[in-house]
Amino acid sequence: MLNLDTHMVVAVLSGDLTESEHDLVSTEPLSVSSIVLWELAKLVQLRRLALDMDAPEFREFLRHVVIFPITLAIARKSTDLDFRSDPADEIIAATSLIEQAPLLTRDKKMRRSRVVPIAEV
Repeated sequence: MLNLDTHMVVAVLSGDLTESEHDLVSTEPLSVSSIVLWELAKLVQLRRLALDMDAPEFREFLRHVVIFPITLAIARKSTDLDFRSDPADEIIAATSLIEQAPLLTRDKKMRRSRVVPIAEV
């Protein structure tokens, strides 16, 4: 199972994937941290993302994705990473650690982590 960060969800929805990213997301079950849904809503609110979260395509995407809630274990792990970033990214990375789901991200800070399992593309 792959854990997608927010920008990878946007890339999946827009079809803006590299060939290797496409190969991964089309063959592996997908998951997201629940904070990704909040980030998407905020990006829409701030008009930094044009996404209809009520659209049938988005709802269909959500039906095929495991959504991990922010648990106490994830919250605690987010404070014990080998990088500092915005809180949402730290929650997303901690979710990958706790759920043992490699993180698919283009974020350089997260990709440099030596503790977060990163999906190889």
